Amino acid sequence: MRRSFFVAAIAMAGLFAGKVSAQTQDTTKKTTTTTTTATTSTAPAPTLDVAAILTANTDYSTAAAAVKAADLTTALGAAGPFTIFAPNNAAFSKLPAGALDALMKDPAKLATVLKGHVVTGRYTKADIIKALTTGKGKATLTTIDGQTLTLSVSPTQTLQLTNAAGVSAEVTVYDIIGTNGVVNGINGVLLPKQ
Repeated sequence: MRRSFFVAAIAMAGLFAGKVSAQTQDTTKKTTTTTTTATTSTAPAPTLDVAAILTANTDYSTAAAAVKAADLTTALGAAGPFTIFAPNNAAFSKLPAGALDALMKDPAKLATVLKGHVVTGRYTKADIIKALTTGKGKATLTTIDGQTLTLSVSPTQTLQLTNAAGVSAEVTVYDIIGTNGVVNGINGVLLPKQ
């Protein structure tokens, strides 16, 4: 009797193990399918142009207001591609007292200041690193109105932009991707020569 019980127990264990094995294989197949599906998904495409990105981001509300006041919204909404090195709100607050108000009342002068922050082409962080590597630590970009921006690595190992007037700012945010380019945030306003 013991022997028949023992044989029956082994048979049941074998049958149970076979079912567990089959279940494991089925689960693995389902997991593999799920994993494959998850890895093929892509991020949604950008829906805002570079000017609209400034308007949608509260950290760049002053830059957005300046773009509107300078009547550059349509130009920056064009096909591009453009890269805007956009001063954040804190950058505008560093201007001397009354300077921002004076600029906002003079659309032509404001447009000149803002155009000094925009280059033709799409410069993501990876593109900038490539340009700096090719240029052995320096790269030069031309703004949409012909000004020169020199890119270099600052002593604190951040990306620094310097305009023809010698005014510098550092990039603080990279790769806000838009439908017609990219916005990189900076911590200063690149004022031109007076």
